[in-house]
Amino acid sequence: MFIALTQFLFEYCIYERVFPTNELVRASFYLLMIASVLIAAAGYIINDYFDLNIDQINRPGKVVVSEVINRRWVIFWHMSLSLLGIYFTIFALPFHHFWHLVLANMLSVIFLWIYSTSLKKQLLVGNLLISFLTAWVIGILYFSKYPLNEINQMYTTSMQNVRFFRLAILYAGFAFIISFKTMPIVWGVNPSKVFVAVWLVVIIASLLILQAYTFQLGWWASVVYCLFLIVFPLVYVLIKLYAASQSAHYNHLSTVIKFIMFTGILSMIFFRMYH
Repeated sequence: MFIALTQFLFEYCIYERVFPTNELVRASFYLLMIASVLIAAAGYIINDYFDLNIDQINRPGKVVVSEVINRRWVIFWHMSLSLLGIYFTIFALPFHHFWHLVLANMLSVIFLWIYSTSLKKQLLVGNLLISFLTAWVIGILYFSKYPLNEINQMYTTSMQNVRFFRLAILYAGFAFIISFKTMPIVWGVNPSKVFVAVWLVVIIASLLILQAYTFQLGWWASVVYCLFLIVFPLVYVLIKLYAASQSAHYNHLSTVIKFIMFTGILSMIFFRMYH
């Protein structure tokens, strides 16, 4: 749901606000959005498959693999959704101009499998991979606007290209950082808290600088929205993180982070509202 909402708002509120579009471009986008959702769904499925033993201990009442769906069918659905995701990518983008994006989505499928089998257990590597794949939700939309035969347009300094690039970096960076903070606990609780706190400070400071810029533009509604529904909740997480010591505390903070992800996604609406 978050992926579909993120891509829809990025396309409608940012890309279509910067560049004129047509029905053919819009149809291509919807196919690409379906591809992204299918690949992500396949990733969740294979992750649950390899987390079966852990989930039977930590979430005994919520296990689906083996309890609701046979393990062979789980693999079937993973393979089917992965192939459908790649198929929709090919169908959405002319292969001779966007073969690199088709390859990138194929690699995403492979990396999600590798993450579930081994990288999840490796310090920081798995988190970096998932953060990059989260940012790729925005990245693939950005690069899908520049076919290989027109790739030089990406580097032109026209106002439209510069604005589109900055907004893509803004939301891809937000997605990367908000995902990267869920580091493995192998460092221990206190070092993990310091790590997360540093990234919280970075993202809070970046958002405050951005609000100072939008304040000068007179985007009052955007500033108020960002402060109360993104920045202040992040400050709340930073404060509560210090005292967190039980699973219930971390579950609560995880819920707040999901809320911040949601409000961050919705902030794209303001780029549709303002010129």
